[in-house]
Amino acid sequence: MGILDTLGEVAGAVAAVEAAEKLDPNAGLLTKGLAAIAGFKGAEALESTLAKKEGDADANEADAQASDSQA
Repeated sequence: MGILDTLGEVAGAVAAVEAAEKLDPNAGLLTKGLAAIAGFKGAEALESTLAKKEGDADANEADAQASDSQA
């Protein structure tokens, strides 16, 4: 999963740079760099949030199955 996580973060960085260029066609290197960092960190945060929600859903499903088997 390490490669997929990295690809997601790179895609977030690229999308953020493209968005910065659309907003300001004369954006400088610093602006593009900051956009890339923000996109990278944003994708990382989104992936961790989704993983946490997926883990919570799996735990809730396991709890429901455990209570059904006890009844």
